[in-house]
Amino acid sequence: MKRGHLSEYFDGVAVKTLSVVDATPSRSNQHEVGTTEAMRRFLGESRNQFDVTYLWLAGEQESVAETGWATHYDSRRNQPHRRPEWRLYYPSNPVTEMMNADDTLFVAKRPGNDLLFIVTPAGSTIQNQLLWLFGFESEPVLRFAIQDYEADGDAELDFTARLILDEIGIEFEDPDANSLDRIIERFGTTFPTTREFSDLARLTLPNVDARDDPDAALMAWLAHEEAMFRRLERRVVSVRLEQGFVVGNDVDVDGFLQFSLQVQNRRKSRMGRAFENHLAAVFRALDLRFEAQALTEQGNTADFLFPGVKAYHDPAFPKERLTFLAAKSTCKDRWRQILPEAQLIWPKHLITLEPAISPGQTEQMRGEGVQLVVPRSMQDSYQLDQRSWLVNLSDFVDLVRRRERAT
Repeated sequence: MKRGHLSEYFDGVAVKTLSVVDATPSRSNQHEVGTTEAMRRFLGESRNQFDVTYLWLAGEQESVAETGWATHYDSRRNQPHRRPEWRLYYPSNPVTEMMNADDTLFVAKRPGNDLLFIVTPAGSTIQNQLLWLFGFESEPVLRFAIQDYEADGDAELDFTARLILDEIGIEFEDPDANSLDRIIERFGTTFPTTREFSDLARLTLPNVDARDDPDAALMAWLAHEEAMFRRLERRVVSVRLEQGFVVGNDVDVDGFLQFSLQVQNRRKSRMGRAFENHLAAVFRALDLRFEAQALTEQGNTADFLFPGVKAYHDPAFPKERLTFLAAKSTCKDRWRQILPEAQLIWPKHLITLEPAISPGQTEQMRGEGVQLVVPRSMQDSYQLDQRSWLVNLSDFVDLVRRRERAT
């Protein structure tokens, strides 16, 4: 097994478009989907009941999870004269009740006896992200397509892939995590400020220079800080779990839930702030004139305003030399929040770490005058016809420099 690769987490994955019969139990004899001969390479050649995590994943805050089981069996096992017909039988649950024809189903076999049964709306961003993560190069159809990582090889998990694993509840285990302990030892079991952590991440990557390659530097700093944070988080959470959640003689369920929510919220808010910290470091390294969290009008603020607030509010300053950049680690439907910000500037630039945003959503952005900026290494998660429109961070820096030099 290769550490830090997809095969560490999955034996194989299959994907298909759900038919009416698949998605509507009332239209079939049982709750089941037919599997293929190729899928038996990772599902097995004998009847087996799997432990299953069922997931419905859609847009912003739209997810449902349920644990249960499913049985893979030959429906013609008592008819030896006929060709085997294998099916995956599943019980009704909140996820399967939400399925509709034309949704996309991913069946992912994990090491051991576990399956992920993931349903996404067709054409959605999360569908595109999972297709990219698992290595599918074409859109799903009614028959299962598979990726068998033991047989076909697998991809190394970069920062983009790790973000998507998070979306489906899988914790990436950094193969070099032990080497981070000496860096974070100073913090003990407390979290430093995000700015302090971001500064340390850059300091401990002395060979990374944004002047050489802004896109590569940004991604290296983000990946390094994320690895540092997850290592420190594991230490902090372990200590809290060892203390237990007990009040008197009762289990403190509310205390546990509150602590779990704090962990999740810290992850989300910290990533956004780290993103902005490292972007600012790139701009400083390249000697760009800018202000962060700059007040524009009607109480709105710009994440980054070039060359700054004074020029923005100066009626004599040419508006075509102003540049606005919003930063959102994930877009989803929140990209529209930037539309009323910096109203003098068009188009508006938005940089994100969201991979594989759906073509429908990027078309909406174009229609609203939003130019999406995506770091170079993440752009291969987008479809080919989208990539010609995307700009990377280096492109954006060149634009700002041209406007700075304009007279």
